[in-house]
Amino acid sequence: MILNKITDNRILKRLENNIKSTLGKIATLRTDHKCPKSWYGNDYGGFYINPTLLTSESVVYSFGIGQDISFDLEVIKHHQCKIFGFDPTPKSIEWIKNQNLPAHFQFESIGIGKTTGKAIFNLPKDEENVSASLYDHPFIDSSNNVEVHLESFQDISDRLNHTHIDVIKMDIEGAEYDAIDNILNSNIYIKQILLEIHERFFADGKKKTEVLLQKLRDNGYKLFAISDSYQELSFIKV
Repeated sequence: MILNKITDNRILKRLENNIKSTLGKIATLRTDHKCPKSWYGNDYGGFYINPTLLTSESVVYSFGIGQDISFDLEVIKHHQCKIFGFDPTPKSIEWIKNQNLPAHFQFESIGIGKTTGKAIFNLPKDEENVSASLYDHPFIDSSNNVEVHLESFQDISDRLNHTHIDVIKMDIEGAEYDAIDNILNSNIYIKQILLEIHERFFADGKKKTEVLLQKLRDNGYKLFAISDSYQELSFIKV
């Protein structure tokens, strides 16, 4: 009975977002590639991924850990590959310290940025929430912030000596719209890009998403999966 209720809620959520998309209230999302896909992680922190492309030699970058590594743990469970997790948020750093992390998970207390250097992170209004942001939006308190260290994607991959990355997962609270240029303009080959979009944070969020989608298409990426919330999108290089 509980499983049926969860399934019904997911169907209703997908239908609601489909209608919003059709009415032009949110960016139009349509998959344009068919391939194997599996949901890795819980309902809150999960993403669709093409698992057939991962092996024990794969490299996965996970930007935006928060207090949820369910996606990362499931990747490790099924593929025994290396996960590099990144998050400069104080609550996330403290939370990670108290976790019994597997050997395949390596955490760095930095974030991804357009350039390498210091930045100001605005902390959430709700003290129970962990998600901080570079941007001013309704869910953060711009008067309560911390200084964090960011690195450009190219600097991160150069430092870690990676020329090929199998999967990038990003849940970075609106910074995905800026970070995508940094990633696509690098000299790193990336097979899958999984990201959560936050168009609800911005007055021009729909336009930001449309531009992001076009940039990915122009660089050879196809959208192969969309979550029920219409926020977690999965792309593959074809």
